[in-house]
Amino acid sequence: MSGISPLVAAMRQWRHGLSKEDRWCILIVADPDALAAALALKRIMQHRVKAVDIMRVNEVTRPDNLAMIRYLRIPVKAWQPEKAGQYQHFAVVDSQPHHHASFRNIRFSLVIDHHPLPPEAYEGAQLYDVRPEVGATSSIMTRYLQGLRITPAPLLATALLYGIRTDTAAFERSGGEDDFRAYQWLSRFADTAILRRILRSEYLRPWLPLFSRAFRSLVDCRGAGAQAWLGDVGSADLLVAVADFFTRVHGLRWIAVSGIVGRETVVVIFRGDGSRDIGRMADACFYDVGSAGGHRRLARAEFPLSAVPEGTKPQDFVLRRLQTRKLRAVTARPAAPEATASEREAASRADSPQLSAKPCRTLPAPDSHGGRSGSDEESGREND
Repeated sequence: MSGISPLVAAMRQWRHGLSKEDRWCILIVADPDALAAALALKRIMQHRVKAVDIMRVNEVTRPDNLAMIRYLRIPVKAWQPEKAGQYQHFAVVDSQPHHHASFRNIRFSLVIDHHPLPPEAYEGAQLYDVRPEVGATSSIMTRYLQGLRITPAPLLATALLYGIRTDTAAFERSGGEDDFRAYQWLSRFADTAILRRILRSEYLRPWLPLFSRAFRSLVDCRGAGAQAWLGDVGSADLLVAVADFFTRVHGLRWIAVSGIVGRETVVVIFRGDGSRDIGRMADACFYDVGSAGGHRRLARAEFPLSAVPEGTKPQDFVLRRLQTRKLRAVTARPAAPEATASEREAASRADSPQLSAKPCRTLPAPDSHGGRSGSDEESGREND
């Protein structure tokens, strides 16, 4: 790992300078990579300071993130700004001071991250290590453990392994030599049984009635597709979870799962094993009544209930459009507005995708379990 030794030396120097009189607070936007990195930093600081607390600035609701915290016994608590005076120093990992409103007015003594560098350098930190070329902050923390000759306990190793796995999408989305070597090294110490339990924790028990609704309402559509209607749901994320489940059905080329969220009818379409361009399909079916669009594999559409003709049930309206609408010419598709740097940053870091209610705009596709970074705020930044 070229260029790492000076950083490890800087970490050693920083660690030797810690005071047992100080209380530290590690602030994170909780997702698997951030949770693992914070746990590793807490281990590095163990017995060298008075106390180290891990605080999250976002809610954790994703089942897999909740399972990670539970099974790996990660002592993370909700951040309470009024208690900032209890700490002499603050650290932030898998994030940077400009990433979240809760980080404002906090002076960080340590910053470790792998996301893009800010336009202006952050000054004042005792240790500042931001490496965009690395796939996960967990990989950076693993190298520090190696350099400090700290053997991770099974729970810590499992956390770091899972952090790398989620942020690199199991090396399908990103990740380089540093990440791969870290993953290999951690595999020697991790608890694979616990890792499997976390990976399988995709659904919450209260969600099960939604699956029952989906099976009862499932109807075939053209092109070996299908549609399921869930009715009123509390969040569009529930539609995503159900649709993601159906992509595992062999022979189902595409699935549309729809429901009512607030005063919006939201349709989430996931591609199954077919070759249909789902983004274009969503656009063709719903562009004239609301917002629609996405990628080849997944897309979503949303429109107000007022767009449904009087006397027609929303589910029948959705089904008829899925069955009869034809694709528009590619040149006629509305172009998505260019996202600002801050919007791109927020989108890359959120845990639950937020649906826009603005009409007549091509929507980004909803995030699936296979391609997320896992944060619950993500779109606030739970990849839940």
